[in-house]
Amino acid sequence: MAGIGLPVGETGCPLGPVLDRPPPLGSLVRFISPHRPAEERLLWSRDIRFVHKLSGRVPGGRQLELESGTCLIAPADELTDALTAEVALMSHGPEYGLVNVDSKLTVGDRYVVALSAAVQLSGLADRIGMAQSTHAIQTKTLDYFFSLKNNHQVYFQPIVEIASGELYEFECLFRPVMPMLPQTVTAIVRAAIDTNRSVELDGFIVKLILERAGQFKTPETGRNPLHLALNFTPASLLDPHFEAGAFADTVRQFGLSPRQITLEVTEQQAVSDVVPLKRTVKALRRLGFGFAVDDAGAGYASFTLIAALRPSIIKIDREIVDGIKLDDAKQALVEAFVSFSRRIGARLVAEGIETRGDLATLAELGVELGQGYLLGRPEAEPIAPKRVNIIRLAGGRDTMAGHGSSDEQDGDTEPTPIRQVVND
Repeated sequence: MAGIGLPVGETGCPLGPVLDRPPPLGSLVRFISPHRPAEERLLWSRDIRFVHKLSGRVPGGRQLELESGTCLIAPADELTDALTAEVALMSHGPEYGLVNVDSKLTVGDRYVVALSAAVQLSGLADRIGMAQSTHAIQTKTLDYFFSLKNNHQVYFQPIVEIASGELYEFECLFRPVMPMLPQTVTAIVRAAIDTNRSVELDGFIVKLILERAGQFKTPETGRNPLHLALNFTPASLLDPHFEAGAFADTVRQFGLSPRQITLEVTEQQAVSDVVPLKRTVKALRRLGFGFAVDDAGAGYASFTLIAALRPSIIKIDREIVDGIKLDDAKQALVEAFVSFSRRIGARLVAEGIETRGDLATLAELGVELGQGYLLGRPEAEPIAPKRVNIIRLAGGRDTMAGHGSSDEQDGDTEPTPIRQVVND
């Protein structure tokens, strides 16, 4: 695109060269940190000298040179309309756009949205192809993401049998690490969907996860004991080049069996035609893969989709789980899920369990599997779940053994590395 974008500079960072005393890495990360308390404003102009001069009057600002024009982001109380107008007058009245950065948006979206608005406000949008700028920025962001294979992190969070407290499997959680342009995994997935690169993204992430998970083998047998849940977007499973047999071969290359893998379909994409997806799921199930529908009760994970796909696992959205102990409506909804799952032969996983009271209520309602900070946090290595024992009292009310408060959030025991659990 001949217009706004985030160019890849000599450092490989899509933010491009930073003008006027380049800040150290730490300061640039803080500059786009989602935890920055101060309100920010963003200015864009094609007049580099004007922006450079204005930057000199704004101590807390950062000036970034883009492919077409220059961007300045600074605290709102420093980058004021009056100061900007004063410097613009001394610079022969260049065209510019100055807007507030919406801190309510995710860190991956707020600057893209503000940049788009600033260019529109400057009056130059048509001449620089602004209609394509968001797509171009997302493409640059993904290119930068893919270039950092060795930076990204994989975490393992236990999914637990609620009745016994035993480990069922680990969900593999991918966390992008992009030092010069921090992004959440949700923002990366959204960028991939918007730029039709979901298949490329899923392939990249799954191979990276399998590579990391394949390292955990028992010394005695040399085999990998882990059972893992991997996230996929529907687009990958619907891609005409996706073959269930080839994917099974890929899994085996990393020392794992298809029977050790559950594939979770994420909720960020709608499925317009469920028939091809149903066909792919059947092929995967025949090879031994488990199949899960994530975030049931939210997004696109409807009862209709679940009924059509007949998954082995249904994961209840964390918004339904949170506070269920005191919410009759949520309890009724989970009861419906329990009945539904039993009819189709699936098991239920409750996500986001953080209190003992919620865990006890879920157990009473018949939910078999649980996941959440109460049972085990995501860790860089597979860690055995915490032990949280449930005592059923007369009258049907549940509390947790050994604790005075059923809503206390800490577990009962310290976590143990899975290697030690396996060896024991």
